Amino acid sequence: MHPTLTNRQQTAAKFFLLALFVIVIDQLSKWAVHTYMQPGMAGEIRLMGDWAKLHYTLNPGMAFGAELPAPYGKLVLSGFRLLAVFGLSYYIIRLCKQRAAAGYIACMALILGGAVGNLIDSVFYGIIYDNAPFGSPTRWFYGQVIDMLYVDIYEGFLPQNWPLLGGKYVSLWPIFNIADSSIFIGVAVILLNQSRFFKQEEPAPRSASSPSPFSEEEKGE
Repeated sequence: MHPTLTNRQQTAAKFFLLALFVIVIDQLSKWAVHTYMQPGMAGEIRLMGDWAKLHYTLNPGMAFGAELPAPYGKLVLSGFRLLAVFGLSYYIIRLCKQRAAAGYIACMALILGGAVGNLIDSVFYGIIYDNAPFGSPTRWFYGQVIDMLYVDIYEGFLPQNWPLLGGKYVSLWPIFNIADSSIFIGVAVILLNQSRFFKQEEPAPRSASSPSPFSEEEKGE
């Protein structure tokens, strides 16, 4: 699939401004949480009962707390994020030159803003907030991402009659940040609007001079 093209020329600057807006909001929220909240349950703030809360926690790795092997896994992750940022930036400029749909480019800008937001944490927070994990080779590129949006979806035992998972204890309570939310929204909107953002490949029309799959003898039978 290829992006749907339009007749309107897009300016890359406005999409980079959208990404910058996400970065600023994300970094301000992390600064406020670090400055005014206590880590863990002691500083937890309820927004919607037990379902949605503000909860200051540190994420040393990827989404959902996944980590690459120490001691250099974090450095590899930070390097990958840096490459992804350059790749997304180049892709947005290319989409603008190709006159791709503005909605699709805006989604890519949301993903870029989220990627940069978490990259800043990884690169600088070990120095700024001194939150690099104990034993890190250096504080640069080993900063931990600040998460604070806590959604308590479900915690308990699943019904016994459920296939495979029945009777097992599950805990679904993702903790994320503005940058993660921006990435999720960008990806979700793209998936929900594939028919608008991408043109479907159409089969090439068959030439009138193309030979018939049947021979003359078969036609006469």
